[in-house]
Amino acid sequence: MLLRLFSIFFLTLVCSISNAADCPDWPPARALNEITALQKQIDLWDDSYHRHGRSLIADELYDQSRAQLTEWRKCFNAGQAPEPLRTAGGKIPHPIAHTGLEKLRDAHAVEAWLSDRKDIWIQPKVDGVAVTLIYRNGVLHQAISRGDGLHGQDWTASARLIPAIPRQLAQPVDLLVQGELYWRLIDHVQAKAGSLNARSTVAGLMARKELAPEQAAGIGLFAWDWPQGPASLPARIEALDELGLPGTVPYSQPIQTFADAERWRDRWYRSPLPFASDGVVLRQSRRPSAERWQVKTPYWAIAWKYPFAQALAEVRKVEFKIGRTGRITPVLELKPVTLDDRQIKRVSVSSLRRWEELDIRPGDQVSISLAGLTIPRLDGVVLRADERAELNIPLAADFHPLSCWQPTPGCESQFLARLAWLSGKQGLALTHVGPGTWEKLLETGRLNGLLDWLTLDAQELANIDGFGERSTTRLLNSFNSARQRPFARWLKALGLPPIGQAQLADSWQALAQRNTEQWQAEAGIGPGRAAQLSAFFRDPQVLALSDTLRAAGIDGF
Repeated sequence: MLLRLFSIFFLTLVCSISNAADCPDWPPARALNEITALQKQIDLWDDSYHRHGRSLIADELYDQSRAQLTEWRKCFNAGQAPEPLRTAGGKIPHPIAHTGLEKLRDAHAVEAWLSDRKDIWIQPKVDGVAVTLIYRNGVLHQAISRGDGLHGQDWTASARLIPAIPRQLAQPVDLLVQGELYWRLIDHVQAKAGSLNARSTVAGLMARKELAPEQAAGIGLFAWDWPQGPASLPARIEALDELGLPGTVPYSQPIQTFADAERWRDRWYRSPLPFASDGVVLRQSRRPSAERWQVKTPYWAIAWKYPFAQALAEVRKVEFKIGRTGRITPVLELKPVTLDDRQIKRVSVSSLRRWEELDIRPGDQVSISLAGLTIPRLDGVVLRADERAELNIPLAADFHPLSCWQPTPGCESQFLARLAWLSGKQGLALTHVGPGTWEKLLETGRLNGLLDWLTLDAQELANIDGFGERSTTRLLNSFNSARQRPFARWLKALGLPPIGQAQLADSWQALAQRNTEQWQAEAGIGPGRAAQLSAFFRDPQVLALSDTLRAAGIDGF
């Protein structure tokens, strides 16, 4: 308890120091709770992946969650996050340490990294699991999982079953190679298909005690480094190829400029490859001797990630949009994120029922992707905020096709949707009249009913900010044109339920006299639709609208 109070007191002192625009506006106690909750979630993902070979989250969402944790810790001066590989270590020491890679997503950062370096090569960043292979006199002696970079698990038994890993080299040499075990894919285009959790597939298989032949055959090897090999990268990969560790040469290309790197990155992102990849790796041809390597990001290599297929987004607000027919659609307002060069600020939850199942609140972290490469899509909740915000949630029973003909409290959304339908192409097709027009008129108190705009005059509109002489004239002309629309268009504008092939009478009185059985006798109208039509023409609010239109001299009423 004393430790927790000290932590809160310490955060109180440092919160005023952090003025970063992206930092949450949290009091110290909440900051501590949110950071702790995210750390616990990431610890769970790490332990499941490294110890059991099971991935509980998409790889790129994990990367973004860890970046979010780093940002929060920096915002509130909460220190470094624990090492993610601390539960991954095994009993087998690596003769040569596995270094990490600094991941750059910004083109400017990549360009800056390249500016003072020469003899650079680019490779796809194969999305798999790292491994050390040790050969003695040309025979596979040992395979070690990356683990924590210093110690790993013994994968030798499984490695000997994988055809892509040669049991014996072309020459009787001692050799240590570091590489990536990946899941084989056919003509895989990363830009279209994403990573398909290929990394997790391999991790899960290698964590098993037994590997079936068909599973072993599905695993490939990308030998990306020979720590004690020749001094230059081309000499190393060519020698590995000759020894019987092929596959790296076609995917190792020299670059001179940032434009070269950009071109290869885009090519591998959009072209068929035999593996999933989450970016490219830029390497200096020459690097320090292997004995100096450490378990940290080296200066001689970096990763440039591909655009996210799924983005982690913070929910800032939950709005409940009520459509013309009373359908409730929750919409999430997000902290802007980028997907495929598009900035996403809002996403629909599609239905109230789905929102209730997910229970999304402000502060939650959700995953977003693009449906058809254009439409933002909510995939799910990744992390729930520790503090659950209260929301004013509409009751589904209160909204239906005959509710909200006036903008009474709680009805504003459906009322505006009715007006948008009325003026849209499905209704009266009024030019220069859109949702923004109706919102402005509603804000100024000019609309207390669906047809109040019929009586607006030039003087009233001129007194509204934003309506100049020209826009006022255009709006009045558009409103006046509505009077000339045919009866059938007015019925649709008011929200008449679909009638299929049924024949409409040319007067309101004739239609209003039909009962449910008469509607059902019309072609293409079943019992449900007949009941809706009968209810529409008998609803007191709709009858009041028909009286208003009759008094206005609209044809058919």
